[in-house]
Amino acid sequence: MNKKLWTILFLIMSWCGCLVGCSVDEGVTTQESTTITTMADENSEVQDNGNVQENAAAGLETDEQIGNYGSADANSLEDSDTLEVHYIDVGQGDSILIRQGDQSMLIDAGNNNKGTTVWSYLLHQNVDHLMYAIGTHPDADHIGGMDVVLYKIDCDTVMLPACASDTKTYEELIQTIGQRGQKVVTPKQGQVYTLGKASFQILTDTDKDYGDNTNDYSLAFRLTFGDTSFLFTGDAEKAAEQDMIASGLTIQSDVFKAAHHGADTANTEDFLTAVHPTYCVISCGEGNSYGHPRAGVLNQLRAMGVKVFRTDEQGTIVATSDGSTITWNASPSESWQAGEPTGSAEKSKDSKSTLDQQSGVSYAKDSTDVEQGDYILNANTKKFHRPTCASVKRMSDANKIVSTESRETLIEQGYEPCKNCNP
Repeated sequence: MNKKLWTILFLIMSWCGCLVGCSVDEGVTTQESTTITTMADENSEVQDNGNVQENAAAGLETDEQIGNYGSADANSLEDSDTLEVHYIDVGQGDSILIRQGDQSMLIDAGNNNKGTTVWSYLLHQNVDHLMYAIGTHPDADHIGGMDVVLYKIDCDTVMLPACASDTKTYEELIQTIGQRGQKVVTPKQGQVYTLGKASFQILTDTDKDYGDNTNDYSLAFRLTFGDTSFLFTGDAEKAAEQDMIASGLTIQSDVFKAAHHGADTANTEDFLTAVHPTYCVISCGEGNSYGHPRAGVLNQLRAMGVKVFRTDEQGTIVATSDGSTITWNASPSESWQAGEPTGSAEKSKDSKSTLDQQSGVSYAKDSTDVEQGDYILNANTKKFHRPTCASVKRMSDANKIVSTESRETLIEQGYEPCKNCNP
């Protein structure tokens, strides 16, 4: 009798359990696994109009406005044992997002018209707070969009080099940082900072005077996560590269973000040999008239067996490290197609510039095709020179402008004549 009673009770309990299980299953929808989508739709990006307050007031409302960045839910990092490095496609410029666990940092933010694009990308990666924002150097194609990002997103520490600028772009960045009450530091060579379980070491000698070459002031650092390493050098050129080699600090890295968009004024053979990367990412604009990346740099990388990724060909590139291996969202480029300099670089999309783009002003890599009577402008120092001036040879490519305007017109536009060549 007892045996039968226990059998009946067991059957009743089992039947009740089935009913509960069925009712729960009916109310739950299984979420399908998704993959991170990082290829931005260049055709649908939001353009920054140069006014931070206007951008902030406008907000982002539709997927059509912000472009196709993939599902935001799919981009939440629940696994603290992975590191992501996003080389964001911002055309002819640099912008890199690094995430480890729930901590993030941003290196540069493209040109002035890319501020909202970068902010939108961060938004769709669920990044609403930055541990660090690094403006490698004052050139507009690196810090131009940073004011929009910092206006929109909280940031614990802003890192800038020991090199200021009197450009409107730089002034608006400093103004935004001040308005937001964000902390600004100039790190010292050898200092180490942490990002979750990752860490990075400053390689730049921030106490050294590189004269008028703002590129060599670029904040450079090596980031490590487990046994993997990533090197970022901004637009640092030969002098700064030699100083990094001589510092005795470790610069060998698995992944190297090519300096100065693949220019041959950087990425010297000595430096590439010392870095000895397995991978290299080149951030540059499609069809840019600077000729980036240069053939000599590509040939050196190819000879070394380095696998190359390019934003001009492949869009946004994402590297993911588990501490021992690095995987990518794309296959390496196989084109090995060098850029072709056109002699006059693409028109500036800097909406903050005081120059009238229809007034005979064009950006140029060098002055070999400059007509007699033309001037060379420095967009960074706001001075103009004769083409034969020694300062022109030391001038950063990104700051060099050829102008057919008269002396008087350039002065009216806020430029000062060089005191050495007295144009």
